[in-house]
Amino acid sequence: MEDTMYDLIIIGSGPAGLSAAVYGKRAGLNILVMEKNPMSGGQVLTTYEVDNYLGMPGVSGFDMGMQFRAHADKLGVEFCETTVESIEDKGDFKTVKTQEKEFRTKAVLLASGAEHAKLGVPGEEEFAGLGVSYCATCDGAFFRGKTVAVIGGGDVALEDAIYLARICEKVYVIHRRDEFRGARVLQQELFGLSNISVLYSHAAVKIQGNEMVESLTVKDLKTGEESQLSVSGVFIAVGIRPNTQLLENITSRDEAGYILAGEDGVTDRPGIFVAGDTRKKPLRQIVTAVADGANAAISAASYCSQN
Repeated sequence: MEDTMYDLIIIGSGPAGLSAAVYGKRAGLNILVMEKNPMSGGQVLTTYEVDNYLGMPGVSGFDMGMQFRAHADKLGVEFCETTVESIEDKGDFKTVKTQEKEFRTKAVLLASGAEHAKLGVPGEEEFAGLGVSYCATCDGAFFRGKTVAVIGGGDVALEDAIYLARICEKVYVIHRRDEFRGARVLQQELFGLSNISVLYSHAAVKIQGNEMVESLTVKDLKTGEESQLSVSGVFIAVGIRPNTQLLENITSRDEAGYILAGEDGVTDRPGIFVAGDTRKKPLRQIVTAVADGANAAISAASYCSQN
């Protein structure tokens, strides 16, 4: 058992976790940030360029992640590279168990983010951030006037295609089934856009390019015939999985696994807070993650002062 009793343990050091660390440290909390990866920053590290974060246009995702971490380091935030195995609520305090130790804390803030479901096709990992994207609102502006493909058939895929159609010359929508799963109202809007081309019963099989994406090979699932689409970007929208398993039996979650909490990050379990992509909310961007972290840290500080 680790002897130190922390005020707040933050799990995850993406934008939400690092923002929480900065605000929590400035509020006088004794904080420990746990991160399973060798580097802080989360998904932003694989983003080639971020152009929608206020005051930092054109910054690379990697540089942004490093700057966020440097801010926390400057304040003396304590970090621990480890994998959390479980969280237990002991009433007056919580225990956070890792592979090596068990830590005690007054409060826990889960900022472990979410993972985009992958296609698992050749070229997907190679061109991540170089034409392959999982967020149209994040990266769509980089493909203004170009031809792109959206892969998926749910609400997010349809919303992405509609969004991209407003700024791109042409948008292909690739879907494995012969009809969309997304909302009818979205389908109607999509079908009304002349620069969208739908390929039903098709699957992406390979993403090609040199330094950037240049083409996408798709397969007709009914005939087995393969063809190549000339595209500059491939937007993958086949699902998102929040990393909320640690709180599965502790706090309330929606059907998709997102934790139910308001903008203050307060869950239905006292002393348990969430921020960023773990929280149910309409917009998941770096700026909303940073705001979540700040709000949740202040909520945690208030909780610690009263308990």
